[in-house]
Amino acid sequence: MADAASQVLLGSGLTVLSQPLMYVKVLVQVRAGMAGLRGGTALGIGRSGGTACPSPLQVGYEPLPPTLGRNIFGRQVYQLPGLFSYAKHIVKVDGRAGLFKGLAPRLCSSAIGTVVHSKVLQRYQEAEQAEPGASKKEPVSSLEQVLKETSREMVARSAATLITHPFHVITLRCMVQFIGRETKYSGTLSAFATIYREEGILGFFAGLIPRLLGDILSLWLCNMLAYLINTYALENGVSTMTEMKSYSQAVTGFFASMLTYPFVLVSNLMAVNNCGLAGGLLPYAPTYSSWLDCWSQLHREGNMSRGNSLFFRKVPAGKRYVWEERRFR
Repeated sequence: MADAASQVLLGSGLTVLSQPLMYVKVLVQVRAGMAGLRGGTALGIGRSGGTACPSPLQVGYEPLPPTLGRNIFGRQVYQLPGLFSYAKHIVKVDGRAGLFKGLAPRLCSSAIGTVVHSKVLQRYQEAEQAEPGASKKEPVSSLEQVLKETSREMVARSAATLITHPFHVITLRCMVQFIGRETKYSGTLSAFATIYREEGILGFFAGLIPRLLGDILSLWLCNMLAYLINTYALENGVSTMTEMKSYSQAVTGFFASMLTYPFVLVSNLMAVNNCGLAGGLLPYAPTYSSWLDCWSQLHREGNMSRGNSLFFRKVPAGKRYVWEERRFR
């Protein structure tokens, strides 16, 4: 019990510290694909009329203009605002407290998820110890051990995600309100009532499927890659081998999160899709019929990784920033 309490406290502290980062990331994910459609010209129908309308994902609503900076190679290029520029903009509009919008439901999600995850793993351990002859079991191979531990971790994470997803949806919607300056989701309890009244039970689980799939794929990729590297790429007997194997888990985790990022993006977009907020409705954002429709549109426009980086954000090729419309044309 004390161990679970310490995990909750540690998780809550990390959640508070990372809140501004997540807030900016969510806004970049949503805004980078928004069509700031205002009037006929925003629809791609210029004064000459009749030209094809570009997809909403081809134009972006950006509150701040591009600035001249340097890329990772030191070359001067125009870049979209990154983490610190967005944070300063939020502080300018809403004050420092504005960086922590959606913190309350996110803290609830973190605490409940930690407890659920810990309880599920504890039940597995208790069931294993209660089996007859548990102390006389023959040792299993390293691969079997990895498969067993990964399967248990998958069940624990999935249970935690399923139970806490309503808080995740509320968190995202509280953040996206910044775009339209709404106050629809002003509190956690009132947000529950609003979602249930307007969308029913299913509204609490918007974007759940891609989130679950992404978590499961990321977990298996991370653990299996780490197993392969530790078993076949790193030789035993080297003095620094134990330390290198511990690093391999972190490296494979980062690699797996990069590969499964599109699931995170699609999940977040579906959580705010057509929810009554400006950031999830036309003309500011496209309306998706399902998460597969969202995936296909993002893939078609080459936007599967948008928002993945909060630094060195490239200006859309062939687009010109129009200050009055806060978007690219």
